Amino acid sequence: MSSASDHFDLVVIGGGPGGYSAALYGASAGLNVALVEKDALGGTCLNRGCIPAKAFLETAAVKRHVDHAADFGIETGGKASVAFAQAQERKQGIVRGLVSGIGAMCKGRKVEVFNGVGSLRAGRTVDVTLDDGGSATITGDFVMLASGSVPRLIPGFERGGPIMTSDEVLDLSTLPDRVAVIGGGAIGCEFASTFSDLGSEVTILEGLPKILPGLDRDVAKVVEKSFKKKKIAIKTGVMVSGHTPNGSGGTVVSYGDGESIEVDVVVVSVGRRPFADQLGLGGTGVLVDERGFVVVDEYCQTGEPGVYAVGDLINTPQLAHVGYAEAILVIKHLLGEDPMPVMYDRVPWAIYCHPEVAWAGPDEQQAKDAGHDVVVAKHPFKFNSRAMILGETEGLVKVIAKKRADGSAGQILGVHMVGPWVTEQLSGGYLAVNWEASVDEVAEFIQPHPSLSELFGETVLSLTGRNFNG
Repeated sequence: MSSASDHFDLVVIGGGPGGYSAALYGASAGLNVALVEKDALGGTCLNRGCIPAKAFLETAAVKRHVDHAADFGIETGGKASVAFAQAQERKQGIVRGLVSGIGAMCKGRKVEVFNGVGSLRAGRTVDVTLDDGGSATITGDFVMLASGSVPRLIPGFERGGPIMTSDEVLDLSTLPDRVAVIGGGAIGCEFASTFSDLGSEVTILEGLPKILPGLDRDVAKVVEKSFKKKKIAIKTGVMVSGHTPNGSGGTVVSYGDGESIEVDVVVVSVGRRPFADQLGLGGTGVLVDERGFVVVDEYCQTGEPGVYAVGDLINTPQLAHVGYAEAILVIKHLLGEDPMPVMYDRVPWAIYCHPEVAWAGPDEQQAKDAGHDVVVAKHPFKFNSRAMILGETEGLVKVIAKKRADGSAGQILGVHMVGPWVTEQLSGGYLAVNWEASVDEVAEFIQPHPSLSELFGETVLSLTGRNFNG
């Protein structure tokens, strides 16, 4: 491979999770890598998504703990107040530290970072419009497109003033009293949970018949019940039609059949679209479908030889960890290592609202729709000793397994959780699903006690036909 200064083994366009992980992983494999990023390293996930949103969720968790401190014998003198500007600064400090860390790793592994907009043309040539007003043209033996996604918008709710997407709402310096969240999916529910726990009055406006429509029915019911206990107003089966500013910084949102609600902030959370807008692609074989996704095969190869695409830019689960997996897949593939494609139907999912949600594999209905006869077990957290100690007993663990000819439970197909810290507990279930482990095999594993994770073990154990709890 060439070693000329304007030619690289790999050129990556986009410095988000898929892009920077490919650059760092490729450099660790001995590749000479260039990374083009128009904004801060880390992309949406680190700067305007996963990390800052979870920082605010943790602030909300701390407030919940303080508000309920008396339950643990700690007197605080009442409910906690929120210094939101300080929470904002804490979040920014976390982001700055992580962005700086990625930059340091790139420097340490000799990844050359170009700060600017990269566009691809024929011959795996990338034109870079640099942030400082200059330009550069670089080429690569291979090119990876990883330009990510941006929030989807809806007519009549253009950004500005009280109308915000996930990009703007994470920069608020004061806590709004009243919030409307348009969209009851994962991101919308995380924002609704955050603002409600911090003390805002929250309303979710969702066009579909229920919030979190992609979740297992039993899991979704737990979240909805918990949200109602928090006094989050959930309006499903309604479409928003517009809004009218109220003259004091807020607005009146119209929805449904002539209904309206006055709020201080509207969070538009109706999904994200792939951002191929500045990639150029003229004269290349890279195809973009009618929804804006770059078309790839199972190895993330585009129609242009030597050009790959990963992350939110392609039609795969919009999850940072999926971007990481795709990045590793690409590096192994271009090095000729014959990697296994990502099994998208078995990736781990996590929603960080309160209560948390996590799962891997199909839910009960999806497993049945796929033609499986199934055996299902569910165990609630309300009988788990660690959950009781924490004062967090909402939720359950649900395991879906294939039914054998004799009626017993065999291979574990799906593991679905809702409750305290389930995003940190999923790994055992994820491994069981991906290793196609049987109920009998997983039941042999010893879970620590007392722990939240032992509920997964007990749920699996119950599928053997014997159990000591529940």
